[in-house]
Amino acid sequence: MTETIRSLGRMGIFLGHSVAAMLTPPWRPRSLIKQIHFIGVRSLSVIILSGLFVGMVVALLFQDTLVRFGATSMAGSAVGLSLIWELGPVLTALMVIGRAGSAICAEISIMRTEQQIDALECMAIDPIRHVIVPRFTAAMISIPLLTAIFIVIGIVGGYFISVVLFGLSEGAYFQGMSDTVLMGDLRMCLVKTLVFSLLIIWISTAKGFYLHLVTGAYGSEGVSRVTTMAVVHSSIAVLCADYLVSAIML
Repeated sequence: MTETIRSLGRMGIFLGHSVAAMLTPPWRPRSLIKQIHFIGVRSLSVIILSGLFVGMVVALLFQDTLVRFGATSMAGSAVGLSLIWELGPVLTALMVIGRAGSAICAEISIMRTEQQIDALECMAIDPIRHVIVPRFTAAMISIPLLTAIFIVIGIVGGYFISVVLFGLSEGAYFQGMSDTVLMGDLRMCLVKTLVFSLLIIWISTAKGFYLHLVTGAYGSEGVSRVTTMAVVHSSIAVLCADYLVSAIML
């Protein structure tokens, strides 16, 4: 119990230090752009493919139900709301955890193993500002944009199934979506993706930064263990936060 409280306190201090450093100068735009490229641009392919097939699957699953109730014109509403409320933010977050979060945790834990972080501290360079802040800022910028791309591509996938494959009117597909998707839905999506971004980058960086305290091991064993922990804990945190944000904002 004592160790759990100590760990939570350590994580809280790490988050406070990181956010404070992120909001105050000096900033490092070159490192920020590099991390945006790593987290955002290099995740585009998996986000586009995932969004396309998720949108197609959602439209396909809803098609049978809507046909039974004679409400096929609501296909656009079903696809749009499903992607905006739930599937877009959550699946984008899980994809980013698997592709970027694990790599970030492994990279920082290797820096800790090779004593690069200790070397920065010895040179009076704040390792959180130098190593963590660019990744924090890049994640807070990239993940919401990736979520938006996921949703748009998912809507295109749903359009292909509903309009092209099943012959639904193009106007009915987009009009139904326009009538039912409200600003409050978009606001909830934005809040979710910002919360998920913070949780992903916070857990991924903190686990790697405190490798020696989290696992008690260095080297390849410690890196593999802490990376696995970061992926699992980030995924669980995203799913828990998804329920809490939905319960508060619905």
